[in-house]
This record gives sequence, structure tokens and C-alpha cells, in this order.
Amino acid sequence: MVIPFDNTMALAALASVIPLIIIYLLRPKPVQLSIPSLMFLMQVEKQKKRFSSIRKFLKDPLFLIQLLVLILLSTAAAAPFYTSQEELSDEHTVIVIDASASMQAGNRFDDATRLAEGYLSKKNSIILAKSSPEIVVENTDSSQASDALENIEPSDTIADISGAMSEGMRLLSQRGGTMVVLSDFASWEGEDPVSTKQLAQSYGIDTAFVDVGSVVGNVGIIDGWIGIEDGNYVYTCVVKNYNDFTERVDVEIENPAGSVKRSLNVGPSDTAQFRVNPLSSGVTSISIADEDNLPADNNAYVVIPTQSDTKTLFVSDEGKLPSKIALSTLAFVDISTAEGIPSFTDDYRIMVIGLKNRSLASNEVERLDSFLNNGGRVVVIASQMLAGGNATDQFQSMLPVIPGDVAETQNILGIDLEVVQSSSLTDDVKFNEIAMYKYLNATPRNDATVLVATEQGDPLLAHWSVGDGTLVYFGFNDELGEPWNNFHNLPEYPVLWARLTAWLGGSGDISDYNLETGDVTSLAREMTVQTPTGTITTQKVLFEQVGTYNIGGRTVAVNLYSDRESDTTRQGSEVMERVSDQNRDSPDIVRQDSYEAKNYLDNYLIILAILLAILEILIIRNRGEL
Repeated sequence: MVIPFDNTMALAALASVIPLIIIYLLRPKPVQLSIPSLMFLMQVEKQKKRFSSIRKFLKDPLFLIQLLVLILLSTAAAAPFYTSQEELSDEHTVIVIDASASMQAGNRFDDATRLAEGYLSKKNSIILAKSSPEIVVENTDSSQASDALENIEPSDTIADISGAMSEGMRLLSQRGGTMVVLSDFASWEGEDPVSTKQLAQSYGIDTAFVDVGSVVGNVGIIDGWIGIEDGNYVYTCVVKNYNDFTERVDVEIENPAGSVKRSLNVGPSDTAQFRVNPLSSGVTSISIADEDNLPADNNAYVVIPTQSDTKTLFVSDEGKLPSKIALSTLAFVDISTAEGIPSFTDDYRIMVIGLKNRSLASNEVERLDSFLNNGGRVVVIASQMLAGGNATDQFQSMLPVIPGDVAETQNILGIDLEVVQSSSLTDDVKFNEIAMYKYLNATPRNDATVLVATEQGDPLLAHWSVGDGTLVYFGFNDELGEPWNNFHNLPEYPVLWARLTAWLGGSGDISDYNLETGDVTSLAREMTVQTPTGTITTQKVLFEQVGTYNIGGRTVAVNLYSDRESDTTRQGSEVMERVSDQNRDSPDIVRQDSYEAKNYLDNYLIILAILLAILEILIIRNRGEL
């Protein structure tokens, strides 16, 4: 049988026996003196002594011991092993506990931890199923696992149960074992847990589902969104009643401007909406006054960042333009108008070029170039003045696109548009409802970022860097005489301008400040983060709790917003029925009952080498040489 090695390169150490042999061959021999009375004996032994050095060389016990020690150590370094088929052990138990928001209802989570105690074995691992699996303990005894069960808490997220089960399969992949999943099986994200259970069992991992919890009533906030009306942010909140009777829901709204109370009558299994208009800068909290079985959805938070007015210069030769009207309605935009680019632009953060009847003169282009190179932000709105040779070469070279002639479609519905690259600027903007009749044939430059384009690939919303600044090409001409499109008539038009100015102004999009549980944010460096329940130092923030987080001086609101997670009337009976059907319909499922194990021999070789070294010391001591 050929014994394999994990580190065959280490066998080169066997060459160390060569110096040992050379040393023994070259070592000094005892001086022999001829005694006359014994001369006849030496003549008799003359033939025998011809090979005596080789015989002594081979019979020297110290040489043989040292040779074996070198061979054993060199072989041990190469990590020899043999393989064998070992039976899968079930002494390792992985316990997966659903730690989602719905497990807070009633005594579900307490029941899960209590029942988990009964499944502890000799070796245990505990995994919490959240939006991302969390290993609480790994390969611990029952006492440590029991202590861990007493200190875990549910989160406010939607659980990826299959993801946690896959993590458990990884822990049991080598030697097998048992996996127990405790959940209400009311809601999850990711793969179907029943399918993952079948996969685990095909790998020889006995997997059991334990349904916990019972039906309880609930009233919760299941959705909310921020819009813009008349230049102000407006929040719409959705409350749902999961009880089988009408509920009077008292809601309290608090923000820096004060507090307001409202009452809603919500029918059984029905929803009700209300709006907070306008939203004040800072944090606004919406709370359901009456406590119920699920506290995670009783509160919602909205953050409107405090902004200093973004000084914006609107350059146009037209009196009324939809783009100018949209900007003037934004509370955080301080807009000024001019028919040309002035010589002094240091006071402005953003400049919008909306010329319809002329192009920029050479001196204006130079001022614009200086403004951009000093960190300014510019939006250029498409018009006839950008087409062909109407604009100077220097101005065209500053654009993120190479403009061509004006294209026109005969289709009364206009040409189709598509989002090339998703971003917070384009989210929820219905570009498919825009009727585009005219547009500039244009080609994006190599370093430009194109967000929206026609179906032929002509960019309509693109940006790139110019010096230390940013230039945005806005391909939706808003000229009213002969309209190129109907975008300015849609409600998304002022929304896009609000997002664009917020992004260019440096405050970011409003969605960056309002997240949902389960979201993850990576930071540029390790920072101290204030969470709803304490302070942590991390470089990766997992938003697992409803409330506000403070990250580097920036406040972020986090909400649950999940109809399925808030529905505490859902049970896991449907999942358990499918598990029963699966066991009944798949009795012939093939399970592994053994695994191929590597049995390493290096430790035994090292022990043998140590014993030989001890024997060498004893021989030297017995000779009186020590």
C-alpha cells in the first residue's frame, strides 16, 4: 500500500542522512601498535580486517539510531496519512433558532430557547437565523450552550432561515450530526427552508423542524415612504390591523417642531394610511400608543437631514421653465437666476444651464470651466443649442456626452427609455411613462456614467468629473413651446430634481438616511456607532433593530416595514405539512452514513523518534561517555 503525503516537499529533508554517513566514514580510527610476539596472529587476521570497518559501521548502534531519527523526522514533516471510512457521528447538534421580528410575538422566542435545551448533546453549536446568520457558540458542551441560550435575544429583521441552515450544514459537513430548527415558520427571506432540509438530509444530516408559538393579535406599521409636495418632504404611513375586530389605533407623532396625536379606526385585516406633512428636519418618530404582542412594528422613524441652503444659479434665457419651477419649490435650495454666467461664481454650489435660444459664449465657457475645476457642480439641460455646431468645441468637450443632431420620432407614444444603471437618483422614477418625442443623438464618453438612455443607447442622464467638480447632462429638454417630452408633467419630475440637487449639494439622497432592518453598510474605517440599544465599534454596520443609529455624526432611521413579519396570525402549519409530505413521498432518499477520514501518522513518528533519542542517551551513558 502506497502511503500518501500532505507535504511531499518535506521529503527533501531525507537528504540529511548523507552528511551523517559521511561523518561516520571519515571519523578518526584508533591507532594500532604492532607487538612482535603477536605478529603471527596479525598475519592470520589480515584478510578479515579488509572489511572490518564496514562491519563496524553497520553494527554501530548509535549510527543506526541517528539514521532512524533523521528518517522518522523527515517523514513526519511530510505529513503521511492513510484514509479510512468512518461512521457519521450524531453527537454534534446544531441548533438553529429563528431570531426574526415575528419571534417577539407572545412567548415564541422564549418557547424556542426553552425547547432548545432538550436537544443539547455532547457537542453543540447554536446559530441565530437573522438577515445574516450569527453563530453564537460553536462546538461547546451542553453547559456552555445552555448558558448561551439564556443570553440571546431576537432581532427586528426578517430571518434567512435557509442561510442559517446552510451554515449549520457547514459545521456538520465533516463528521455529521443533528440539526434542529426552531421557528414559527411564518415568514423568511432567501431559499425555502423545506428544500434546504431535504438537501441537509441527503448529506446524512438528520434535520428536525420544531414549530413554536401560537396565533396572537397585532396592530403594526407595515410600510412608509417619503415624497415631495410643494417643495416639502411628506411621509405616508401605513398601519394594519391583524385582529378579527375593528381596532381604534392611537398614534403619536413627535419631531423637533412638537408632537401630534391621531386616532385611526382600522377594520379587521384592513389597513389605514395617514400623512405627516410637512416633515421637519431631524428625527420624526411615529408610535402606536397601545402596547401589543409585537413591539418591533409599533414604531417608525424618519430622518430628514438638516441642510444648509444650497445656493444654486439658474442660467437661462427663458422666463418660465419647469426645471426652474421645480428647483424654486425645494426648501433647501436657494436659487438665483441669470441670463449668462457671471464673472464671480464663488458663492454658488450648483449651476444649472438651461439656455434655449443661444449657446454659451467663449468667456462664459472659461468661467464655467473654472467653476468646475474649483469643485463646482453643473447641470446642463439639453436643447437645440447643444446640437451640431451650435455649441463651441470647448463647451462640448466638457460634456459627458458627444452631442449630435436633434432626433425626432413619429410615434405618438414617443421612444422607449431604459435605466442603464440603477442608482438612488433613478429609483422609483417611472421612465417608461415618459413620452420622448425629441432628443439629442449623443454618444457617451469613455469615463462617463450613464444612468438613463433611449432604447438605441442615446444617453439622457449622464455625469462625469471635470477637475474637482461634477457635470451632469440632463437630456430632457423642458422647453414649453414645442415640447420634446412630457416628463415635466409627471410627479416624478420634481422628485428627480430634488434628488439631483441633494446629491450634487453633498447631502446625499434622502433614502440614504432611511433604511430597513437587514440592511448593511460598510464604513471606510472602524468607527463608533450609536445603536438603539448601545454603542459598538465596527467597520460594518448591520441594521438589526428598529430605531435611530448615529454613524460619524450622521443619524440614520431604520424600520421593519414587513407585512408578512408583522402578521402574527400566520403559523408554521403549512411548512410542517410540506415536511410531512416530503418525508412520505421521498422514503428512498439516499443518505450518507460514512465519510472518508484522513488519519495522520506524523505524531506517531515523532514519538518514535523521541524514544530513539532517549535510547541513544542511555547507550552513551552506559559507555561512560556522558
